[in-house]
Amino acid sequence: MEKRQTVYAVSLGCSKNRVDTELMLGRLRAEGISVTASPQGADFALINTCGFLETAVEEAIDTILETAQLKRTGSLKRLVVAGCFVQRYGYKLLKEIPEVDGWIGTGEVHRVAEVMCENTTRTATPFLINRPVHLPDHTAPRVQTTPFYTAYLRIAEGCAHRCSYCLIPRLRGPFRSRTPDSLLKETEMLARQGVKELNLIAQDTGMYGTDLHPPVCLADLMETLTAVKGIRWLRILYLHPASLSDRLLDVIGSEPSITPYLDLPFQHVNTDILRAMGRDPERASPFKTIERLKNRFPDIGIRTTLMVGFPGETNAMFQELCDFVSWAELDHLGVFTFSPEKGTRAAHLNSRIIPASAQERASTLMALQADISRKRNQSRVGQTLPVLVEGASPETDLLLCGRTATMAPDVDGQVLINEGQGIVGEIMPVFITEAHEYDLIGGIVEENEMGL
Repeated sequence: MEKRQTVYAVSLGCSKNRVDTELMLGRLRAEGISVTASPQGADFALINTCGFLETAVEEAIDTILETAQLKRTGSLKRLVVAGCFVQRYGYKLLKEIPEVDGWIGTGEVHRVAEVMCENTTRTATPFLINRPVHLPDHTAPRVQTTPFYTAYLRIAEGCAHRCSYCLIPRLRGPFRSRTPDSLLKETEMLARQGVKELNLIAQDTGMYGTDLHPPVCLADLMETLTAVKGIRWLRILYLHPASLSDRLLDVIGSEPSITPYLDLPFQHVNTDILRAMGRDPERASPFKTIERLKNRFPDIGIRTTLMVGFPGETNAMFQELCDFVSWAELDHLGVFTFSPEKGTRAAHLNSRIIPASAQERASTLMALQADISRKRNQSRVGQTLPVLVEGASPETDLLLCGRTATMAPDVDGQVLINEGQGIVGEIMPVFITEAHEYDLIGGIVEENEMGL
């Protein structure tokens, strides 16, 4: 019997990229190619890249060159590179990295089988790149690469915002929503496969449905998806603060399966900086947004991202950012330094901040947040919380770990479980006994008195 060909995949960057990787693997599996977790012995390699920042570009190049070595030392026959890195740099990559056997932009990932399975006797390296307009639906084959109990549901693709520092509209194309019916069918399929936690993603989940005819909204979609049996947690990620409607808050408050968690990328709080970023501080004041949320949901978990070192950011403006972080007392915070990406409006702005100063500001904010996170976590000691058990802790194989409803996968902290019998993939009650900067420690409660 002829040996079945195998493909090894690397997915760099965000969770939206991960979904693209899963869809490409689905197309390859439909062609009879098996997915392997190890590059050793693989016939094909697929690298799905990020190209949002220069640091991501450097990671992509390093990963490509490292994987290409397997063509000389291993069984690797073909290396295909896809994603934002390809979309950003285009045909110049053919000359710069000749080790690659095929290139695919973000708008052509559904054609991965054409490139991976193409006749290798061709002299020209295949390069598929166009304006991204393709939008996969529930009928597209998909290989889930997350643990069986959790998955990402991409509800829309592309971006309609024009932030001055961002390349996403160019890399991902115009904003385009999937239909509610398609999303419902995919959610039902994922539930049948054992998924209990579904994380909704898009470049801006809050814009969902505004481009459909007739238009719908994220709140409508959430109400539809909460009816799917088996999905215990629905989490909203990447929600532009300006999209936070009262109706959405009503649905979050009334549907138990929607986690009390919001991911709101504010980027900054100073009004002059926000305007220079191309964001509207009047429509989505960070201070008013946090106040509105905490008045309504005192225990809600909130994540945000902030950018420091944007051109023109003075010491006083940075102090505003520090004051906001101290006042808001958010659960989770990501801090990035400004990167002048070629092709963005912000790359041409004057009054640049010295990179070392920007990094120092980032470190200051993260140190401030560490104290806040510790305080927030300590308030949970003595509580019994529902925890999604994930398996052995990456920090120590001796303990299980999991996440609460206010911890998103990959980006937030974890709960270390030091007592009780945990079942991977189950949501179980855990009594919290200790708290650290980002993690909690506790034991599983034998008597389930929480109705979990």
